[in-house]
Amino acid sequence: MQIGSYVSNTFTEKVMVLILYIIKEKEREKKILILICFPRKHKFPKIHTRPDVSPVYYLHFPFFVFKYHQFPPLHYPFSSICLCFPLFSSAFFPPFKRKEETMVVHSQSAALDHCSLIKTCKPTTSVFKGIPVVDLRDPEAKTLIVKACEEYGFFKLVNHGVPMEFFTRLEAEALKFFNLPQSDKDKAGPPDPFGYGVKKIGSNGDVGWVEYLLLNTNPQITSLKSLTVFRETPEIFRSAVNDYIQAVKRMTFEVVELMADGLKIEPRDALSRLLRDEKSDSCFRLNHYPPCPELQALGGRNLIGFGEHTDPQIISVLRSNNTSGLQICLRDKTWVSVPPDQTSFFINVGDALQVMTNGRLRSVRHRVLAESMRSRVSMIYFGGPPLSEKIAPLASLMAKGEESLYEEFTWWEYKTSAYKSRLGDYRLGLFEKKTGGAAGQ
Repeated sequence: MQIGSYVSNTFTEKVMVLILYIIKEKEREKKILILICFPRKHKFPKIHTRPDVSPVYYLHFPFFVFKYHQFPPLHYPFSSICLCFPLFSSAFFPPFKRKEETMVVHSQSAALDHCSLIKTCKPTTSVFKGIPVVDLRDPEAKTLIVKACEEYGFFKLVNHGVPMEFFTRLEAEALKFFNLPQSDKDKAGPPDPFGYGVKKIGSNGDVGWVEYLLLNTNPQITSLKSLTVFRETPEIFRSAVNDYIQAVKRMTFEVVELMADGLKIEPRDALSRLLRDEKSDSCFRLNHYPPCPELQALGGRNLIGFGEHTDPQIISVLRSNNTSGLQICLRDKTWVSVPPDQTSFFINVGDALQVMTNGRLRSVRHRVLAESMRSRVSMIYFGGPPLSEKIAPLASLMAKGEESLYEEFTWWEYKTSAYKSRLGDYRLGLFEKKTGGAAGQ
């Protein structure tokens, strides 16, 4: 069979696959990339690798390929074809429309020492001077929290009661880990989803100038990767992480109960019980954005540390050192920089909370930009419900006759969908009711 005629005869078929194959010619190997079309009805045997990786396919059939532009044509016998990557991988078919430009950056950092495609964006000079600030001990805190979440989906929390010692101890231990030789850090990776990761964010082609540790907040569920992380300094690091997480969780329960009071949600613990549940699907992330001296050569553009996104969970609680980089997107699509404050927390509304309030509170789109001379360390608690929890607008928030803007779904369904998407995608769009006047972005 000739590959030319095979392609032309089946080109109208809708399913296309990209095949990497090897031609052996005179004891030399030539790797060639070719596009071949197969009928949709054709069934291929699947070979699964890891559970978090798409299936790969292995095909066997004999045929001949001839080389074009040569007369007489040369024919090469084939014994097999191996498709060794997922169909329509985002690495080969990236989205066409992207706002950010991409450039190649050569890193001098031990953690990011390979040539990487990192996105850049236009510089933003606007500083968010009107950031809502909520004192957790203020009698009006419940009202201020709701107002901030309605307007921005974001606020700064002060007088929160979490000891500063917990901040400094965890930050010091995190930096000890991130300053380890790369080979030592790699023992705690790749993330599955917990563990150590570098540059790659998720499995859909997103990258950033970042390395991170992702940990489960439930001490009863400890991944092998997490044990590898703690093995370097078993007691000190583990203690620093657990002390911080437990204190932040207690504070977060108080925040969402005040939020429930302000929204007049009944019962008062409708939100906090989901985070307190022993099956709560919450996680904790330590991000490290190393200095990037190459920024000076970017002609004024900014390097993306962590690309724009919303958080899928109910709520996220961020604390960072005094290095800038965090930006949020306002309702008018303007990006503004958030001044750092290492003594305070920044609270984000998540997608799940947007649905539970039927769009009254909106999840905030945010991103992190890299710094040229200073490293940024951030620690984020993501409060999520149990996997089986049904996510829908709370009955006590719905006015008489008001319709839900969203289809009901379980947290597992939304989480699975979210992590199949690109970082910057509008994930809730798939769950909006088509006839209900969707909330939109």
